[in-house]
Amino acid sequence: MTKLAAQDAEDLTILSARLQDAVAKLGDFAFLPKQRRFAGVVNRLQWESGGKTRVRAGLHFDGVLAVQTQNVKLGAKAAVVSILALGFTPKAVDDPAGVIEIVLAGGGAIRLEVECIDAVLDDLTQPWAAIATPDHGGA
Repeated sequence: MTKLAAQDAEDLTILSARLQDAVAKLGDFAFLPKQRRFAGVVNRLQWESGGKTRVRAGLHFDGVLAVQTQNVKLGAKAAVVSILALGFTPKAVDDPAGVIEIVLAGGGAIRLEVECIDAVLDDLTQPWAAIATPDHGGA
């Protein structure tokens, strides 16, 4: 079982690798403005174990000031999205504030305006066999 925290751009790159090809319903994500938290539950492909198993995992970002989406139908709670990567763009050089972008398959994105990078990924269940494994055209 994995539990990882990210506090800088390098850490976020590691989280991004662990979340590649994770799938979730849009209804499994929520922005809690009073707590300044964006959270979700995903079915994560366990690339670190060969990519043949999935696990249910919780993901949250703290210090979130605002959330914007691009090409995402927020009302479609049952719609399934696939995470391709996480990225971070600082507000200014050496500024911990910026935008974390959750890049989704099909051209969608969720952008989190954050005070700093403060994220946690925590596996919640035992792994199960993945029905299908994505093919990224690797040699």
